[in-house]
Amino acid sequence: MGLHTRSGVAGVVSARTDLMSRAQAGDGEAFRALTEPHRRELQVHCYRMLGSFQDAEDALQDTMLAAWRGLERFDGRASLRTWLYRIATNRCLDALRSARRRPAKQWDIPGIEPPEPTGLGEIPWLEPYPDALLDGAISVPLGPEARYEQTESISLAFVTALQILPPRQLAVLILRDVLGFHADEVAEMLDVTVESVKSALKRARAGMQRRLPVTADREQPPAVDSPAEDTIVAKFVSAYEAADIDALVALLTDDVFISMPPMPLEYRGRDSVARFCAFIFGSEPRFELVPTRANGQPAFGVYRHTPTGIHGIGLFVLTLAGDRIGAWTSFEDTVLPIFGLPQSLPSAQ
Repeated sequence: MGLHTRSGVAGVVSARTDLMSRAQAGDGEAFRALTEPHRRELQVHCYRMLGSFQDAEDALQDTMLAAWRGLERFDGRASLRTWLYRIATNRCLDALRSARRRPAKQWDIPGIEPPEPTGLGEIPWLEPYPDALLDGAISVPLGPEARYEQTESISLAFVTALQILPPRQLAVLILRDVLGFHADEVAEMLDVTVESVKSALKRARAGMQRRLPVTADREQPPAVDSPAEDTIVAKFVSAYEAADIDALVALLTDDVFISMPPMPLEYRGRDSVARFCAFIFGSEPRFELVPTRANGQPAFGVYRHTPTGIHGIGLFVLTLAGDRIGAWTSFEDTVLPIFGLPQSLPSAQ
């Protein structure tokens, strides 16, 4: 290492030490300068653990408040990043154990009954995560123990599967297999033994294998913003806005799956989805879709034409498999502001 390089590293270390000293003395600006580089990745961590954007926001705020109040006890034995992950993980575990989760919502349109679902979902609190907030959050260097690609570990299917795990297993799998922390680091974060971490990880991996969709025979999705992705997205928009059920069904895999948290209704298979689409288009025939992205996947704000204007009714997230749609998740209009989407569109003059 050259003299200039050594002096540069020493300068960075000195600046961080100065920031830490000032923050521990009560300097809020210094605290923000220390923690801001980690804020986005901590929010994504909380989202993976809780499955809800709003719950993740609350847990992140609790984490930062706890870090600010406890900073004087930070001794530097672990990195600041590891220390913040310890706080965030334990705040999320507290939230999971409190069982204050969004309940399932029943169909509430009098006189209009949807088709019989093929199943009922277990995760009514699931919410999408905007891709706009992933910048700088899933490109951070991972530890050597990481087993999942960062893009895979933010997908709706992965986050949904995580929510089935018991809290301790959930935390261990994310810290070990998603973020790549060593077993001894995770044990210290959770105040348990290394053997306990290894045992929880083994059970968590088995649980994820049972829950994640079988992907061996399924085609991989096209690359983000590739011509192949653009083509399937354009066909979907055209078919949906035209209420063309045949064109829409032609875009779906045989085992396509529709879910709509917080309503537990689920529809699996082309025939079941076709019946549901016929029901939707029969009662509300005119829609507009506004493109966005969620969880690394194509997404759309959904707007309905009514006598009083064009109003937002929800958000769709598509899971692609090759040149087909393998899953389609519909969320309520309450998530539109998270994506910077308006509640209404201007009407054509």
